[in-house]
Amino acid sequence: MTEPTPAPDVAGGGSRTATVTSPSAAHVGTSSAARTPTGTNGHHVDDEPLRTNGHALPAVPGRPAHAASESRTADDVEAGIIALWHTYGESRRQALRDRLVLHYAPLVKYVAGRVGTGLPAHVDVADLIQSGIFGLVDAIEKFEPERGLKFETYAMQRIRGAILDDLRSQDWVPRSVRSRARDVERALERLGGRLQRTPTDRELAAELKIGLGELRELYAQLQLTSVVALDELIAAGRSTGGAGSSLAESLPDEGAEDPIATLVDQDSRRQLADAIAQLAERDRVVVTLYYFENLTLAEIGKVLGVTESRVCQLHTRAVLRLRTKLNEQLET
Repeated sequence: MTEPTPAPDVAGGGSRTATVTSPSAAHVGTSSAARTPTGTNGHHVDDEPLRTNGHALPAVPGRPAHAASESRTADDVEAGIIALWHTYGESRRQALRDRLVLHYAPLVKYVAGRVGTGLPAHVDVADLIQSGIFGLVDAIEKFEPERGLKFETYAMQRIRGAILDDLRSQDWVPRSVRSRARDVERALERLGGRLQRTPTDRELAAELKIGLGELRELYAQLQLTSVVALDELIAAGRSTGGAGSSLAESLPDEGAEDPIATLVDQDSRRQLADAIAQLAERDRVVVTLYYFENLTLAEIGKVLGVTESRVCQLHTRAVLRLRTKLNEQLET
């Protein structure tokens, strides 16, 4: 087995190494004196590292190392990993698998960071790491060291595949639509490079070898793929360097009252009330009963003791006077 290349740790902790006490990488078998390591199954572990035929297996990251481990070399790390792989291949113990997962965990962060660079901002890298862990565990369980392949190369493909499979399972857009969207993007790039301008819909349809109507139907389907997180900060807030505001705060509220329209309405009501107050008493009574009490002209005539035609005359006169007074207020 070739020497594994430590993958960069995205969290900033560097590559993880394993603690061993012997640089040799001879054939290793399970010792009867081997101690049970700590795993996710909650087994007890002693402070001494797990040993197999004199080799100390890699210690769990974060555990205090012995003084002798301060002078460890790359050969020591390689010997410990080889011993751990041989022991795990023979026993298939979950505790040993967990130690391998901890050792190669930086691979998951590295792959998730690479995949996340091409995804929308609302996709959390922590979710990608969670999916990648399952890919790493699957890679460890199916890896065959005797073939002489490099585990890091094999594991990175399995981790990336697990992340992409999880993303596809959460995508509500059919894969055929995603594929057609990529075809449209490539066609736009080709036409833009040749024409040195933005291509028209007719030119794009000709490049895709489809009709103009089919292209417009495709546009309607692609609109469903454009999703924006409402809690994402808008560009104006980020560019100013301040706290910014979310996209939800910038969306208009169709049910909200327009403050300008409210002020205009209040001012119009005040002017109308002032104009009504300046009318003669009988004209004011006719306007009040007709517009505010919703009485008919015949009912108003009975109240005033006049005929319906006389009430109609009074109403017309009152409306003309109101119009004159409101025009005078607008001119002033």
